[in-house]
Amino acid sequence: MRILLRLSLAAAFTITPALAQTGWQSIGDVSSYEQHTSGVEVKAQRGSVRITALSPTVVRVSYTLRDERSDRTSFAVLPDAFQGETPKLEVRDSANDLALNTGSLIVRIYKSPLRVAFLSATGDVISEDQPASPPAFNGSTFKVWKAMPEDEHYFGLGDKAGPMDHRNLAFSMWNTDSFGWQESTDPLYKDIPFIFALRNGLSYGIFLDNTYRSSFDFGKERHDSYSFGAEGGNLDYYFFYGPDPKRVVEQFTQLVGRMPLPPLFALGYQQCRYSYYPESQVREIAAEFRKRRIPADVIYLDIDYQKENRPFTVDAERFPHFQQMVKDLRDEGFKIVAITDLHIAKLPGYKPYDEGIKSGDFVKNPDGSVYVGKVWPGDSVFPDFMREQVRRWWGTLYSDFVHDGIRGFWNDMNEPAVFRFPSKTMPLDVVHSVEGRKTDHREIHNVFGMENARATYEGLLRLQPDLRPFVLTRAAYAGAERYAATWTGDNSATWNHLRISVPQLLNLGLSGYAFVGADIGGFNGSPTPELLTRWMELGAFNPIYRNHAAKKTRFREPWVDGPEHEAIRRRYIETRYRLLPYIYTNMEETSRTGVPLMRPMFLEFPDQPTLALSDEEFMFGNSLMVAPKVWEFTGSYSISLPAGGWYDFWTGAKVPGGNLDVTPGLDTLPVYVRAGSIIPQQPVVQDVDETPQGPLTLNVYPGSQCHGSLYSDDGNTMAYKRGESLRMDFTCAATADRIDVRISAPTGPYQPWFHELQLRIYGISGTVKNVSLDSHPTEGWKLESGVITLAPFQWGRAAYKVSVELGTK
Repeated sequence: MRILLRLSLAAAFTITPALAQTGWQSIGDVSSYEQHTSGVEVKAQRGSVRITALSPTVVRVSYTLRDERSDRTSFAVLPDAFQGETPKLEVRDSANDLALNTGSLIVRIYKSPLRVAFLSATGDVISEDQPASPPAFNGSTFKVWKAMPEDEHYFGLGDKAGPMDHRNLAFSMWNTDSFGWQESTDPLYKDIPFIFALRNGLSYGIFLDNTYRSSFDFGKERHDSYSFGAEGGNLDYYFFYGPDPKRVVEQFTQLVGRMPLPPLFALGYQQCRYSYYPESQVREIAAEFRKRRIPADVIYLDIDYQKENRPFTVDAERFPHFQQMVKDLRDEGFKIVAITDLHIAKLPGYKPYDEGIKSGDFVKNPDGSVYVGKVWPGDSVFPDFMREQVRRWWGTLYSDFVHDGIRGFWNDMNEPAVFRFPSKTMPLDVVHSVEGRKTDHREIHNVFGMENARATYEGLLRLQPDLRPFVLTRAAYAGAERYAATWTGDNSATWNHLRISVPQLLNLGLSGYAFVGADIGGFNGSPTPELLTRWMELGAFNPIYRNHAAKKTRFREPWVDGPEHEAIRRRYIETRYRLLPYIYTNMEETSRTGVPLMRPMFLEFPDQPTLALSDEEFMFGNSLMVAPKVWEFTGSYSISLPAGGWYDFWTGAKVPGGNLDVTPGLDTLPVYVRAGSIIPQQPVVQDVDETPQGPLTLNVYPGSQCHGSLYSDDGNTMAYKRGESLRMDFTCAATADRIDVRISAPTGPYQPWFHELQLRIYGISGTVKNVSLDSHPTEGWKLESGVITLAPFQWGRAAYKVSVELGTK
């Protein structure tokens, strides 16, 4: 349906003084509009605005100026996102505005001047363009000002340093090699131009789909407005209305994509250093882990395994038996992740250079010559990852390493970083080709790293179609989570960076990037033994658990600081492996919904606004709350447990909600379990290839809406996409005299590692009269310190009911 209407306006828009003084112009007044099935296209004096409802709560707002291209590629948006979800629209035209009603959202388009407001179905304003400053343009630059309520808070934007709440701060979005970054450093390595807004427990999001250098200001420029804009490209943004905070993340990741289910080993402990060499040192590190019975799955090889820092080579002097080393470590359960930077040495006779030159695969200067920049190998050239042909060629470069058994790859330096220049990157006039469309680095810079990771991921899938790739990237744009995990770059070995890592990882999760981590111990500098131990404790509750260090810093393997620290660090690594069933189940949920494993408190408790600004406490899944010590000189500190019941994760003791003072010893990271949780755990293994010996344990913490779940598959291949997986659900109901735990029959044909189940039920305040399994009395249970532990029982792929009859004290 298309309806063309002409509008007569009584008064033309007068540019405000604020705009006029700086040369900005709005798009003008509405002159006509066309109605389409999914929205309207509004014509104005200097261009048009297309409003498209993708779903009842997701709306696209796209501006096109006269003579401006509107066919630019979206590197982030999935072409089939929200397919079939277009709502039935009701359009109302009045003298002052147009209103589109999706059933859940009202989009109001004011006519003079043209500006946009989003309202709830009941007419409450959610977000609106600032009345005094409508969206405006100045040459190729544009800017949008939004009204900023005093009690609204802003999150997201990827890996920004500093506090989690961005209010009263301003940021630039330009992927940058920020070695030695600190709390006020901006920009950093990633450009994810997504705002997550929260006000009184209600949330919305805005994604600016623009790859040029952009800026976001949350009240620094003007106390009553926040703004966003870019130095080029189209003004094209998406609005997401929750109002539940989780729904905003779900909707955003439905648009730009979610992380694929990772291989299980990538959730284990990972040891890295710049660099482990020669070969004998790598073998030594691996042997030490196994000798000391400290679980570990991954050892990284940084650039020093290469010959003269050339990607896809091996230094045969340092690693004389490279292939055998990879095999031997694999036999011990270690997976090798090798760095493969994107800069190719300019060296005739070097295979990647020769192939790329022959095919014309490298980024060009404006005069058509190949651009050359200095990086680790010296003079280097750079694949133009915007072209599918180049991405496919890049993927072939991994064939030898994949044949050797290397299990994962690390794409570093892909902002792209270039030495010797203050900009730390390529000149802005180098030429890229987006499938035939020529453009310059201003448009491509922020997606260069993402397309590098894409080329690696897709190449690995072509080489091993049934094996889940593991790729780690430093630079990213919105949607890069489809191809690679990421980390926060070159952090420092300080307490401040330990503290910063929490809000940084939380904001990445809110920005759609859920598989993330920080270098445990800090990359730059040498952590004190206490700092390293505290960070090892915290890292056990990060999505990626990777210990990494720079050259000329002290070694920081778990055993380096003596028996006391080693024992504590081993305990937390073992805790990580015991929790793998819970972690993997949550990560599978993330792969379907986008809701991150490591999440801010308000994502679980939006109705408790006092938790919204917590920078130091977070949820790990929906059941565990983590409250680390993040200040060096603090002994006792206060934490805020949400209303409702809680349990101490380590002791099982009941803890009421509210403020709680804690004084954690060196060996204690405060962790609490939400009442009403059932958490599956496994026996400790030294790596994920080792079969756990013993039962799957269900730790039951009675409370309201008590539930839990388990997802399992082979953890390595794509068989789960063919239905080879298993799901189980658990519930419990507790009264004063009885606790019933129900275990569902599994769905899915996958046969997991366990053959027995064991229950451990917490919070028993009286005595236990008897215990039954499917109404049959069972023996072998014991009650200690308010926890009843049942003897393991045979699991036969059936449903079970365990009942505990309670007595009085």
